[in-house]
Amino acid sequence: MAPVVEVELERAAFESTSLIESQTNRVYSKGTIEMIMNHRFGLVTGTNDLIGIWAPANIRLAVNYSITDRITVGYGTTKDFRLQDFSLKGAILRQTVKGEMPVSVTYYGNASLSALPKENFYHLSDRWSFYNQIIIARRLSKAISLQLGPSYSHYNVVEPGMYNDLFAIEFGGRAKVTSGMSILLDVNQPISSQEGLPKSGFSVGTEFSTVGHTFQIFISNYRGIINQQSNMFNQNDFFKGDFAIGFNIGRTW
Repeated sequence: MAPVVEVELERAAFESTSLIESQTNRVYSKGTIEMIMNHRFGLVTGTNDLIGIWAPANIRLAVNYSITDRITVGYGTTKDFRLQDFSLKGAILRQTVKGEMPVSVTYYGNASLSALPKENFYHLSDRWSFYNQIIIARRLSKAISLQLGPSYSHYNVVEPGMYNDLFAIEFGGRAKVTSGMSILLDVNQPISSQEGLPKSGFSVGTEFSTVGHTFQIFISNYRGIINQQSNMFNQNDFFKGDFAIGFNIGRTW
């Protein structure tokens, strides 16, 4: 009987479960609790609002728990539209050191419920939206990691003239500058036919990481924080000056 060969897994392609506005393939080990704060200031308009800091902000607080080394569940609450999101992330394939598996493939999905007053909705089902994504990631070297993520967003109810569904594709990357600092890029491109097609998402920033902490500060043209809201409704054009300052904080135990 041939001996069982232990396959060595590659180190995680990303330090955090978030890549600015998107999810990464990162799934923490069994029993890990992750606390997250996502904060978006107002758009930088050049008016007397201190580069958007005095403008109304959008905030999300969330907690994730790793049931196994491959499966994480989470809950988050967001200020805008009082969104309550319930998420699931699962590592389907994991990159190996010797190339037996050249990439990591991870599923991420959420279901979001708006807790706005009942007069905003005809039926309970009108409150719900959903997001599904497959994240394909590769750690190219100690310094460079890339990921590609096709996604599907669905809202049970949308404005007249809009479709309920939207397909998009995300591209992101991380370049390590020092052991604790990286440059991040995150681009989201809607690809469905849609009246009033949402603008592409573009974000660039810096990440600082220590054992148990990650801190990302960036500029982005997204106001929404949960993925389907950003993909479906964004009308800010980054390259026409529609961007805001934001930060993400992650803490694990």
